Amino acid sequence: MSQVARITLADIGLVGHHGYHAAEKELGQRFELDVELFIDISRPAESDNLADAVNYEQVYQLVDKTVREDRFSLLEALASDLATSIYDQYEVEGVVVRIRKPSVPHCPNLGYVEIEVERGRTEE
Repeated sequence: MSQVARITLADIGLVGHHGYHAAEKELGQRFELDVELFIDISRPAESDNLADAVNYEQVYQLVDKTVREDRFSLLEALASDLATSIYDQYEVEGVVVRIRKPSVPHCPNLGYVEIEVERGRTEE
């Protein structure tokens, strides 16, 4: 019997060079990310063995590398790339990637802008 659980990597703070404006790409800026992994925990719950589980440290490393090294003009492209990469590379039933951009050029009174992208089965 399947046991679907959610693992959340919360409040990942990284600097990346993403954005529409040239200064954003050149100077970089801070992004905040949450990643939710929906996984079947039947096997790892029984075995208590990391080899049977989704290693969230590896997922974190993928997110870190993508945000720091790749460049996207739009949050939509960055979030979609991350969600697809995680969904394709790990045994997850679903993934949600949420990205917040706390400093938005030309919008001084905006707290942040956020995008959320889902892949696969994301219901609990």
